[in-house]
Amino acid sequence: MSEELIEKIKKETKEFFSKLGFEVEIKVSKAESAFKVNVETKEFQDLIGEKGKTLLEIQHLLNAILKKKMGQEIFIDLDVAGYKERKIKYLKELARSVADEVALTKKEKILEPMPAYERRIIHLELASRPDVTTESIGKEPKRRVVIKPYP
Repeated sequence: MSEELIEKIKKETKEFFSKLGFEVEIKVSKAESAFKVNVETKEFQDLIGEKGKTLLEIQHLLNAILKKKMGQEIFIDLDVAGYKERKIKYLKELARSVADEVALTKKEKILEPMPAYERRIIHLELASRPDVTTESIGKEPKRRVVIKPYP
């Protein structure tokens, strides 16, 4: 059933991008709670957009289309040209680096505003550290992560 579903997701995703005028190569795999969909194309910058905003919008739209076409709840994690993978690696490194600084100086640091999924990466990366704590402050779209020394 899973292989059949993966093939359907691949076919529908390829058709979606084709209708948008993009020639793409699609790889689909099953992740924990979603299907990981990797898209390779020459025009990847158009699909990623500024700070990944276009990519998130496409993912939202594609999730809705797949749910309707498949007749069941389907969640995909869309990545284009490895953008999200690189972004996650960068965010984890940023979290560790800033946490080290906060632990050393005992002064909190406020990160730049970021979308919920990016804030979650920061929180999860630092959750097991006993020397710092994190929280999100502000209102969307300017919500930020604060990294504080643990009292």
